Amino acid sequence: MSALRLNLLLLAALLVLGLASLAVGPVAIGPGEVARALLPADPAASELVQRQHTIVAEIRLPRVLLAILVGAALGMAGAALQGLLRNPLAEPGLLGVSASASLGAVLCLYFGLAALNIWLLPAAAMGCAALATLVLYLVARRGAGNLTLILAGIALSALAGALTSLAINLAPNPTDVQDIVLWLLGSLAERSFDDIALALPFVLAGLGLLLSCARQLDALTLGEDEAASLGVNLARLRARIVLGTALAVGASVAVTGAIGFVGLVVPHMLRRAVGYHPARLLVASALGGALLLLAADLVLRLVSGGFELMLGVVTALIGAPFFLFLVLREQLGGSA
Repeated sequence: MSALRLNLLLLAALLVLGLASLAVGPVAIGPGEVARALLPADPAASELVQRQHTIVAEIRLPRVLLAILVGAALGMAGAALQGLLRNPLAEPGLLGVSASASLGAVLCLYFGLAALNIWLLPAAAMGCAALATLVLYLVARRGAGNLTLILAGIALSALAGALTSLAINLAPNPTDVQDIVLWLLGSLAERSFDDIALALPFVLAGLGLLLSCARQLDALTLGEDEAASLGVNLARLRARIVLGTALAVGASVAVTGAIGFVGLVVPHMLRRAVGYHPARLLVASALGGALLLLAADLVLRLVSGGFELMLGVVTALIGAPFFLFLVLREQLGGSA
C-alpha cells in the first residue's frame, strides 16, 4: 500500500470517527443535528436546537479536536524517536519530557497556584518540559550517542517521578492528593477551546521540526557512519528531534495530563504498511495516533457509567501488554 493511500484511509477513518464522537454521549444527537449544530448559532432557533448546539460545539467539539491534536503529537513523536534511536521500543516518555511536564503541573497543584489562575498549570507543565528539553539539548549538542541520550532521558524521568511522588506524599490534605492523581491519569474531559489555543502553536512547531527531519531519518537507516557520509549532521538531527518532541509532547501533557503508549503502539501498527520507511511513517503515525486516541476516548465514554474512566488508564491498558509483547519478541529474536 502506498503511503498516500494509507494516509487518505486514515484521514477518512478519522473524519468518520470524529463525527461519531460528536454524536455519541449521554444525549444522543443524530448526524443531521450534528451538522446543524456545527453551524453558527441561530438566536431564533428553538430551545432544543440551541441546547444541541451547546453540547456539540462547546462541549464535544473541543474534546474531539484536542484528541486529534494530542494523538497526532504523540504518534509522530514516537515514530521520530524510534527512527532516531533505531529502537522499536522508543516512545516519547523515554526522554523524560512527559514526566517532567507532569511534575510541573503537580507542583502547581501542590502549591495551590492553579486556583489563582487557570493558565498557571499548563504554563508550569510546559516550563518543566522546557527545562528537561534544555538538558537533553545540551547532551545532544555535545555529540553524545543514542545510548547516552536514552540514559539521560531515563534519569530525568526517574527524577521527575520521584519528585512527583514526594509531592503526593507531602500533600497537605486528601483533596490535593486527589487532584494530583486525577490529573496524572490523563483526560480530555472538561477541556475547552482555550486549552486547544494554548497547545496548538507549540504542537504545530514541534510537528514541523519532526517533519523537517524526514529525509535524515531515512538516511539513518543505513547506519550512523553512512548517514554522516551523506551529509547528515547527527548531533543537529538529535537536537531537532529532541526539541520537536519536547514541544509537541510537553504542550500535550500540559493540557491533558499524562497519556502514554500512543507513541509506542501506533508506529508499530503502521510501519509495515509504509514499507519500513521512517520518513513515510511520520505523517501516518500522526494520523494513526489521532485515530487511536479518539477511538479510546469514544470507547471509554461508551463503557463508563456514572463515573467516567480516565483516558490515560485506557491507553495504559492497551499499551502496557503491547510493550511487554514487543520486549519478549525482541528478546526471543535476539537469542535466536
